[in-house]
Amino acid sequence: MKVAIVHYWLVGMRGGEKVLEALCELYPEADVFTHVYRPERMSPTIRGHRVTTTFIDRLPMAHRMYQKYLPLMPLALEQLDLSAYDLVISSESGPAKGVLTRPDALHVCYCHTPMRYVWSGYHDYLSSAGPLVRPLMPYAIHRLRQWDLATAARVDRFIANSATVAQRIWRVYRREAVVIHPPVETRRFATAQPPGDHYLFVSQLVPYKRADIAIEAFNRMGRRLVVVGEGEEFRRLKQMAGPTVELLGHCSAEELDRQYAACRALIFTANEDFGIVPVEAMAAGRPVLALRRGGATETVKEGLSGLFFDQQTPEALIEAVERFEAQAHRFDPAAIQAHAAGFDRVLFKVRLRETVDRWLVEHRLAEERTAPAAADAEAARRRELATA
Repeated sequence: MKVAIVHYWLVGMRGGEKVLEALCELYPEADVFTHVYRPERMSPTIRGHRVTTTFIDRLPMAHRMYQKYLPLMPLALEQLDLSAYDLVISSESGPAKGVLTRPDALHVCYCHTPMRYVWSGYHDYLSSAGPLVRPLMPYAIHRLRQWDLATAARVDRFIANSATVAQRIWRVYRREAVVIHPPVETRRFATAQPPGDHYLFVSQLVPYKRADIAIEAFNRMGRRLVVVGEGEEFRRLKQMAGPTVELLGHCSAEELDRQYAACRALIFTANEDFGIVPVEAMAAGRPVLALRRGGATETVKEGLSGLFFDQQTPEALIEAVERFEAQAHRFDPAAIQAHAAGFDRVLFKVRLRETVDRWLVEHRLAEERTAPAAADAEAARRRELATA
């Protein structure tokens, strides 16, 4: 069986790329297809596979400004020749599922979320767009939205990374999805260390992550906050930060692990599709103070592994921090780690392989049932032509 894995772009090892890495381990002979590829930023597992890019990768400054080429990505995907592959797994968050597959191939889409800038986050992206891009966005995104809806019919089966995303898939595509949470390396934290005196915020620094809420809250409280991450908002957030807030920028995986282990608690302000960061923090034995929306509601167990706040505001976060500090002694690092183990990478691989293998059997049986009927219809057509 020949397997192809399609991922939107490979420019850094974030949550979607961790899923891709696990898929590459599950299917070691698979070929990988993507729009843009920066091998120096990928794990050895991904680099060990043959990676084919679309023509987007050869356009000017594509490795840094790949999202500017979003309107061309549907065309680019459809130029990929996947006719040799029996199983195609698309990893969808940007354009990936719109590939053309062989009629008898099985196409499984692991959906991190229907494209955020097309659906749930459209107005946020529109308001933050520059003056040259903003007038063109409504038309371009409208066409991309139509294409995205049409290509949902090219997928045989959907997997969602959370119940939140499964609801979005139904709302947007009217398709059912099986929920398999993303892989998290929970076992790399053997034992929890004594916590430090600071809080931690880990994220790509883009508008919808709402790092500004955390920085504003900790400026007001005068408590220490360490921010790990890079992105378009870094400079603005650096200017916002008061004397108790430190922005570290990009950290290596080893340094990030140390930050998880040393913090008092993780701050999570985003309405996220799933959110691997809170699970990583819990795997280190650290509680999470999270917005009560999105994937965090499926991973954080209130009172055991963290607390929630209900409004995406500095005031709500300040109240949650004060509430946490009044009962911080009740959070048991070992119990938090045991809870996080339910999202381990090994469990992801077992669940995904069992699910896809079952679908492959069902798909082959369906093909075998329809083949005789198709052959009879073709024979009848030829007889009609012969007697005409």
